[in-house]
Formats: sequence, C-alpha cells, structure tokens
Amino acid sequence: MTTSPQPPHEPHPDHDRGLEFDLSTLMSRRSLGLFFGAGTAAAALAACTPGGSTSGAASSSTTATASASSAATPSASASATPSASPALTRAIAECGVEIPQETAGPYPGDGSNGPNVLEASGVVRQDITASFGASTTKAEGVPLTVTLTLLDNADGCKPLAGAAVYAWHCDRDGKYSMYDAGLENENFLRGVQEADANGQVTFTTIFPGAYNGRWPHIHFEVFESMSNATAAGQVLAVSQIALTEATCNVVYATAGYESSARNFPNTTLTSDNVFGGDGGIHQLATMSGSVAGGYTAGLNVTV
Repeated sequence: MTTSPQPPHEPHPDHDRGLEFDLSTLMSRRSLGLFFGAGTAAAALAACTPGGSTSGAASSSTTATASASSAATPSASASATPSASPALTRAIAECGVEIPQETAGPYPGDGSNGPNVLEASGVVRQDITASFGASTTKAEGVPLTVTLTLLDNADGCKPLAGAAVYAWHCDRDGKYSMYDAGLENENFLRGVQEADANGQVTFTTIFPGAYNGRWPHIHFEVFESMSNATAAGQVLAVSQIALTEATCNVVYATAGYESSARNFPNTTLTSDNVFGGDGGIHQLATMSGSVAGGYTAGLNVTV
C-alpha cells in the first residue's frame, strides 16, 4: 500500500529552476573547490557530487566490494582515480556483449510519454526513495542499493566516467509515480546520477513490486553526459535490470508486498515480454543481502 501523500508545503525557491540549474550549480561548486586547494577541493567536490560524501569513502568501498560481487562501491567524486578493485577488473573481463536495448515502457517520465522529470531541479540524487519538489512522500519497502558499472565497448571496455544514468521503477504495489492514479503529483523512485571514475553509479531505493505481465525490474537510460540528460532521445542505451527469483520470493513474503506476492507467480523470467528472449542473461542483477539489512544489486552495463 502506497504511503499517503504528505501535506503540501512550499517548495524550495530553486526547485522549479530545472536540471540545467542543478548542473550549473554543480559545476560552479566544483570550480570553487579547485580554488580552495587540494584538500578543500576534494571535500567540496564530494559534497556537490550526487551521492558524494566527505568521509567514509574507503570504508564504503570495502563494504560494497564485500556485499555485491559484480559492483564495487562508487568513489566519493567523479574525478577520483579508478581503483583496480576485483569487481571492476571482473566487469572489464566480462565486457564485450552490449546491454540489450529495451523499451522505456509506458511510464518513463522522460518527456517521451507525457511528463518529464528530467527537467526538474532535484532529480540529480542518489537516494530516490522520496519525492522531491512540492512533495516529500516516501515510498516504503525493503531497502535496495543498486550499482551499475558502465563500460564503453567501442573503447576497449574503458569505464564510462562522466556518463549519466536516469533510473526509475515502480513502488512495492507495482505503481509508478507521475502516472498511476493518486501518484500524478509524486516523483519518488526516479533519479539521475553521474558515473564516477570507475564508470559506476549507485542509487539507494526500495525493492520494487511485481505486477501482472512483467518480471520485477528496474528501468534505466544511459546518457553520454549529465548535460545530455535533459530530454528523451539523447541516450546511449535504454534497458532494464532483472531482479533474481530467489530474492523476490523472500522480499514478497514480507508485510507490505502482499499484492506482489499474488502477482509474482503469474509471469516467469522466460515468459516476460522484455527478458524472455534470452532469459535476461545480460540483465540479471547479482544480488545479496537480507530483508532486515537491505539488499544490494549490481549489473555491468556495456554500451
């Protein structure tokens, strides 16, 4: 059951200024960081990079490498030097088969089918669980951290540093913000991230639900850069992440996912109209975790 919308509140004065305003602010802060010198620059850059942090980057890297076999944790800033982590080395070794191109579906929110969240200030963020702007309604569910590793097939599988990813998915009831009845004014479970030096982006979200006709999945679009992530059509790849059957069975047995528990058995991975052609072999996430501690999902995305 979707959380009831919070009472409306006055939006931040910059919330209606769009993604281009976000990007100009991001770049100006990065320039300011360079002015203050190496130590301060690193802190300023981490603070203004989506999902960045001024502390804990090393411990975060250790944790994610241990918990997600196909995805190392992203560094605090996009200008960091790529580390020769086992996960990144493995991703490059497996590179060569480009991610299948898929439909963005009927609820992309990218301007190709109705509303365009990519024009909204605030869409550049790591944690996508709550709406931003005029609402702060939070999507409830089992925590999920998703990491994509982007690789350039035409350039020797070099990490796509500086690329951008727009990710979105349904809530635990199988409904999409901006489209489904009662959610037209919500934009939770949607967000944009810039790839770090390892070509990685990470989103903090909730485990999506299952609805009839589709295997549980997460949509994403890859753009060459953040400046291109403002309109539909300027994409390098449009694809989807397939979640694993074992994890879905565990999550859908928990409170709040009752509708997903009923819908999940109705569609198999091989009968799904997106993943069925090859069983999602190149889109099936590597997953680990628990309901209590949350799950991680990792996918290598070769474009």
